[in-house]
Order: sequence, then C-alpha cells, then structure tokens
Amino acid sequence: MSIQNRRERERAERHQLIIDAARELAEEEGWDAVTTRRLADKVEYSQPVLYSHFKGKDAIVRAVAIQGAGELARQLRKARPEKGGSRLRAAAEAYLEFARERPALYDAMFVQRVDIPFGTDDVPQELRDAFGELVAAVEPVKGGRDLETLTELFWSTLHGIATLTQGKRLRPGHHEARLDLALGAFSLAQQEDRP
Repeated sequence: MSIQNRRERERAERHQLIIDAARELAEEEGWDAVTTRRLADKVEYSQPVLYSHFKGKDAIVRAVAIQGAGELARQLRKARPEKGGSRLRAAAEAYLEFARERPALYDAMFVQRVDIPFGTDDVPQELRDAFGELVAAVEPVKGGRDLETLTELFWSTLHGIATLTQGKRLRPGHHEARLDLALGAFSLAQQEDRP
C-alpha cells in the first residue's frame, strides 16, 4: 500500500470517527451538546484537525443526515414485504421504527437546519434512495394522482407522526389506530379515483 493510499484511508477513518462521535454524543445528550470542542475531546484530535474535515458543526450535522438517509433507504428496502403484503404499511412501519430507534439521527435528517437541498436536482443520492423507497411503497395506491406529490404527503404524514410521538404529543397506546387511519385514507382515496 502506498503512503498516499494509507493517508487517504486514515483521513477517511478520521472523518468517519468524527461523524460517529457526533451521532453518539447527540443520541446521549441532544444536538445542542454537540460542539466542535467536545467532539475534538471525544475523538482525541485537536480542533484544527476537526476543522480540516468539516467547516463546523453544521457540516458535521449535514454529513450525519446524509449517512442517515442512506441507512433509512436500506431499512425501507429491507422492509419490503414478500408477495401479498402491504408495501405501504411495511414502509410506514419501517420509517416510524427508524425514527423511534434513532431519534437524534432522525432529528439531524429532518428537523435540524442543514444545508441539504430537497426537491431539486442537487439532492444527494442517499436522500434520493430513501425517497425512492417511499415512492415505490406509494405507487400501488396512487390511482390517478401525481405519484411524487402523493409520496410527499405520505412522507409528511409519517414525519408528523414520528415527530409528535417523539415529543410525547400524542396519546400513548393509539399508534396502531393512527397508522390504520392514515393508511386507510391513502387506500380509500385510491378507490375513489377509480371510474
């Protein structure tokens, strides 16, 4: 292995170490606790080394969010049901499970202000992949409606449930009933579109 290859590998490992440390600290204490000083201490590198990888905290949160979108896409893909199962329900359950099990990561992806384009040609591939999984889940119930707009509505519904649940704003014990009503509304609207 050449010296250049080794340096590139070590740089990539440091880069990932910083991202992992930010995620860990955010899961333990929330994103307000994630500062470049605390991260530098946690990864045992100086702040200038940290800044050689990221311009600041916002860039770190952005990197976390993009990686998280890749993880969400893989979880949604893995949740695809075998023949006969409801793809819409499987995607909804996988999405909500992801948000519940990784609250700080979900927060970085969809709540924190990050410099990531959404809904444009500049969207990172990881976000395209996650949205593509939602599109594939919604496609069977689209009827005569615009698929991407319907998927945005589906995503918005899931995001609302995830965010309100995480904030303890919804009644405990009614998760399944809420999900049944939301999914039923998508299916009912599909039936109304039929001639």
